[in-house]
Amino acid sequence: MNRRKKIIKKLQKKDKKANAKIHKSNKPAYISKAEREKLAEQANSDEQSKQPENEQE
Repeated sequence: MNRRKKIIKKLQKKDKKANAKIHKSNKPAYISKAEREKLAEQANSDEQSKQPENEQE
């Protein structure tokens, strides 16, 4: 009984890993608070540099 249980457990573990590999999460990658602030700052600086060009046209 013990040997059978070990084999079944091993196969279930293998199936679980294979299933997890197939169904990857759609969750976006984590971005730290500092990174978000940098990105926001860059976006603001880009918008400010583009505004004078738009006003001239």
